[in-house]
Amino acid sequence: MRKINFKYYLLAMLLVLGANACQDELDLQPYQSISEDFALDSDNNVKAVLVGAYDAIGDADVYGGEVMRNSELLAGNGEIAWVGTFNSPREIFNKAITPANDDVQDFWLGAYNAINIANNVLSALEVVNEDDRATVEGEALFIRGILYFELVRFFALPYEAGQTNSQLGVPLVLEPTRGISDVNKVSRNTVEEVYNQVIGDLVKAESQLPEDNEWRASSGAAAALLARVYLQKGDYANARDAANRVIQSGNYSLLNNYADVFGRDENSNEDIFAAQVTTQDGINAMNTYFSIQQFGGRDGDIEILPGHLNLYAPADARLALFFEANGGVTYTGKWNNQFGNVGVIRFAEMLLIRAEANLRLGTTTGATPLEDYNAVHTRAGLPAAAAVTLDNILLERRLEFAHEGHKVHDMKRNKQNIAGLPYNSDDLVYPIPAREIEANPNLTQNPGY
Repeated sequence: MRKINFKYYLLAMLLVLGANACQDELDLQPYQSISEDFALDSDNNVKAVLVGAYDAIGDADVYGGEVMRNSELLAGNGEIAWVGTFNSPREIFNKAITPANDDVQDFWLGAYNAINIANNVLSALEVVNEDDRATVEGEALFIRGILYFELVRFFALPYEAGQTNSQLGVPLVLEPTRGISDVNKVSRNTVEEVYNQVIGDLVKAESQLPEDNEWRASSGAAAALLARVYLQKGDYANARDAANRVIQSGNYSLLNNYADVFGRDENSNEDIFAAQVTTQDGINAMNTYFSIQQFGGRDGDIEILPGHLNLYAPADARLALFFEANGGVTYTGKWNNQFGNVGVIRFAEMLLIRAEANLRLGTTTGATPLEDYNAVHTRAGLPAAAAVTLDNILLERRLEFAHEGHKVHDMKRNKQNIAGLPYNSDDLVYPIPAREIEANPNLTQNPGY
């Protein structure tokens, strides 16, 4: 797939936007309401702003890697160790996060910045060429939906299937902000309300996006994200059906060699959605923290422990991707390309979501659970299984997506203890950043902070 050069798109965007990036630290404003003076008066300008939204979600604090890194750190659970010098990731790894944590604050700021850009695009659809309008809207809805999904998973207690889910989520800001007043000092919506908004955005996005949209969000990406959202909710029928739509589309496939999935400069047939990184623009934060200096990293801030390595069968090709350096310390080889794309959703996940949902429901939509399980299992160089259980599928998911940002969310949805803490512990939820609490008196802090 063709790779975008964000450097030149952003230069063009800055020429047409009047965005003021400066903030007065003595006059804090709630960041989800920071004003944006976008020039949204033409088709070209709106599309340039949309490219800016993609660049914003590719920031290191968001899908440039730290969202995924921190999911792994929160659920390290004897399988990885943070040995780096930075304090913010250490707090996350130790489950001792403070409201002043820089990584938590930067994630909030980065996510709401991108949401506001998407909202600006959605507010100006009337100037977009009619032939492109549905696609532009779908892309902006996808970006808003994926960010609210990540925000609610980190800043709120987990969704509980069959419950009212009235626990506090995050503020839903659905209109662009072009001036700051008390109206912008919004309160937190409930977890149920946030999930409903995410699903609504993604359902509409799937209906409007094309199947082939190069490196951008496609209908398959929206359906794949819906499958992930429904799985997190415990809505297995909808998770199964969304994953099945992606699989049946025929637009994606497993690569033959597991190692070839990672460190890519361009998306492969297995990538459903990935943050684009180039030598001109973008940061692969997974490389920064999981890799070593030889490959552009910081020299191994995250070590892989025997507690994880012992989960693999000796012949598993996924085990072969780990490597030793720095005196025998083990690291994952998934993130050894400093300028490689950061994969967000890939095809193997759809197979395992469909397998899990079908097994839980006793159905065989699209394929049997065994068939989907074996497609992933045998790609790893292992013999096909004759039967499969839920535990088999969950372990396969754990090994297939190790160190890709799934772990804490999978443990929460399966109600597993994490480092001695119950899945719904307050210590596994981010605090609302202190900056936001100071700026907006209507924000309620999470318990324990």
